[in-house]
Amino acid sequence: MTGMSALEIWLTIVGLTLATIATRGAFLLVGDRISLPERVQHALRYAPACALAALVAPELLVQQGQVFLSVENFKLVGAMVAGVVMLTTRNVLLTMGVGMLLFTVLRLA
Repeated sequence: MTGMSALEIWLTIVGLTLATIATRGAFLLVGDRISLPERVQHALRYAPACALAALVAPELLVQQGQVFLSVENFKLVGAMVAGVVMLTTRNVLLTMGVGMLLFTVLRLA
């Protein structure tokens, strides 16, 4: 299979740039004239958390292409303990420190 030509690469970059400007700019240009329903506004509050979960979950749950739910999955164990620390203390710095320290200790042991 051959790679993309320089023209195809530039057309892709320009196309994606225009799509990004159109989708993000639309809210800036007509945002005051269009109001979203309250249910949609409420649902959008969860979008950042959902995006973060979608990025983090595969890293925690998948190893070598397989779902790996075990106490030997040190990333998952560290994340679960960090989650408990966050729920009990609400201290983000402590949560990150405990999660990373536990992961490192388990990995090196």
